Amino acid sequence: MKTVTIADVAKYADVSKSTVSQFLNHRYDYMGEKTKKRIELAIEELGYSPNIIARSLKQKSTTTIGVIVANILHVFSTQVIRAIEDFCNEADFHIIVCNADDNPVKEKRYIDMLRAKQVDGIITFPTGGNVALYERLIDDNYPIVFMDRMIPDIAISTVLLDNKKASELAVETFVKKGYSQIGMITPSLDQGITPRMERIAGFKNAIREHNLSFNPSYFASSEIPDIQNVIKEMLELPSPPDAILALNDRVLFEILKYTKKHHINIPDDLALIGIDDVSFASFYSPALTTIAQPAFEMGKKAAELLLNRIRNKDQNAEMEIHRFEPKLLDRESC
Repeated sequence: MKTVTIADVAKYADVSKSTVSQFLNHRYDYMGEKTKKRIELAIEELGYSPNIIARSLKQKSTTTIGVIVANILHVFSTQVIRAIEDFCNEADFHIIVCNADDNPVKEKRYIDMLRAKQVDGIITFPTGGNVALYERLIDDNYPIVFMDRMIPDIAISTVLLDNKKASELAVETFVKKGYSQIGMITPSLDQGITPRMERIAGFKNAIREHNLSFNPSYFASSEIPDIQNVIKEMLELPSPPDAILALNDRVLFEILKYTKKHHINIPDDLALIGIDDVSFASFYSPALTTIAQPAFEMGKKAAELLLNRIRNKDQNAEMEIHRFEPKLLDRESC
């Protein structure tokens, strides 16, 4: 079956090939409505489909970016992806989403794959395990933006939360409500992931500022499948905490499952705050107090930074760090 070309469309619509090209690139400034309608009809009647590969070679752009998330199960990750997709769609860019599972090997494989597909740039939640690869991307002047995490000595623009303030807000809320034995549960700290380390620092700082003593028994970290055991050990202490801060949404899920299974009443038996607002927080019983990240604003900013780099191709672009303010959503769980 013969491939329909721009020349065929131009002949059918009785216009020049350059006019069809302008139409396909949404450049309508000097194009009359009748001409646009003739081209639209020609494309529909002939079944014309643009040759994306040929166009990308000519324009030296695939109008596509890659997004590599650390773990797509996080509510924050899915919200960021949606914001990036919305922004890119408005800019006529496409996205390819990859899930690295916090695994440096998977992350490297995805970066290599995306570059082989000639995507114009990448937004990644970096694992921290590919420093040499990040350095090579910088040397190649390849457009890349970090989301949620910073890597020491790697000068790549980053979008992230003011994580210390998030924990400080939570501790301040507990103290205002009369709680003094405050615990914190986090996922594994083996990889030194930025938001985890910063939220822990913020937690410890807030405990000191409110003249509370830091009890090591009230602080625990573990891989997600073992969080239930960590909660059990903490709540079976001779003097257990009366409030717990869940470092992220996945820890919050595990605490909620444990308290339901063991008939622990929130907040009467245990006050609870989670960092990361979850979709069911407002109608869970009791409604959950959370510290929300402005995920959609953060995703938009990351996409904006990347597309600016792609379009400007500025080899001397300075690294930018954009921190966003957390917001307390005060409900009933503390």
